[in-house]
Parts: sequence; C-alpha cells; structure tokens
Amino acid sequence: MYDLAAVQPDVELDPGTNLLVTGPPLTGKRRIALQILASGTERGDGAIVVSTKDSADKLIDEYEDLVGSVEGKPVGVVDCVTKQRGVGNAENTSQVKYASSPVDMTGIGIQLSEFLQEFYETRNVKRNRVLLHSVSTLLMYSNLQTVFRFLHVFTGRVQSADGLGLYVIDSTAHEQQTLNTLKQLFDGVIEVEDDGGEPSVRTVGLSTASNDQ
Repeated sequence: MYDLAAVQPDVELDPGTNLLVTGPPLTGKRRIALQILASGTERGDGAIVVSTKDSADKLIDEYEDLVGSVEGKPVGVVDCVTKQRGVGNAENTSQVKYASSPVDMTGIGIQLSEFLQEFYETRNVKRNRVLLHSVSTLLMYSNLQTVFRFLHVFTGRVQSADGLGLYVIDSTAHEQQTLNTLKQLFDGVIEVEDDGGEPSVRTVGLSTASNDQ
C-alpha cells in the first residue's frame, strides 16, 4: 500500500494507483506532489519526476530541500525542457534523462520506462512514486486527443509497475470538458485550493484507512 502521509495521513492507496492533482495557479500543487514523493524517498521508495516546465537541476535542488542529498538514492528526473531551450549539458546520467521537448511523448515514455526498469529490476526498488509536472504544459503543445493517448499509456506503465502516479494540472487553464475527459484515466483526484494563503487539500474518489475497517 501507498499513502499520502504528507497531505492526507489517513488515505491508503493500492499499488498501481494514478491520481490527478488539480487546482488553480500558485496553490502549491507541485510542492504537495513533491512532498508525497519525498515521504516515499525517506523510506526507500523510488521517485521519478517527469518535468515539462523546469530543468532537472532546478527540480533536484527543490527536492533536496525536502529530503537532503539525493546522491545514491533511487531518484530520477526526466527533463523535457533543457534540450528544447538549448542551454546547459543534456547528457543522460544515472539521475537525469532528457527528452527533446514536451512534444516528444515517445521519448518521455522511453525514459520513464528506463527509470522504472532500472529501479525495479536492477536496484530492486519495488515501490516507486512517479510525478508528471505538468499535464497543462503538455496541453499547451499538443491537442487533447494526443495527450489523452499519451497519459493512457503513461498511467498504464505506472500501474503495471505497481507504482503510485501523480499528475499535476492547472484547473483554471482548461475547459471543464477537458478536465472531465482526462479524469477518466485516474483512480482519484487531489484537489488543492488556496485557503487564506495556505493550501487546502481534498481527495475525491479515495478510500481512507478507517473506511476499510
């Protein structure tokens, strides 16, 4: 079982669960998702972040604020922006793999699969948490049908690896019909709202430990 200890301690999740993290801009959606990954890293779970908005360097710096040094830990980043911007070194390492851009969904899928295979089979890490930040960026570059197909495959990979998948989307940037279409792919939703400067978190479609007893 997985948990959301960082935000909802009483929620228990089966392996293979995929969750959509929604909310308006600047409500701390990414930070909350990273905290959920970090709580797993602290107990030895793998963490894989697919970043379509920030470079791997920036993301790792932010993640190390939560967990300390990631050196030697099963933490990986699929960087979808550095090659597109044409800045910095974009050679794959044990911790960072590069896709050419957020449009390169085939490349993103390959790099994700390589991390999952490496963690699961080579490093014997059987519990892996995956974050895609963000679905909204994908929708800026590609149409809904293309993104839906990509996410269908992506969520399937997480499910078959018995992982936990988190997918961040800006709830105000898309039509409700788009959100409803995408929600079909997920087992539940984490809704983040701004509550007087503090993020307020609500889960939809998820059972709590007390409900299962």
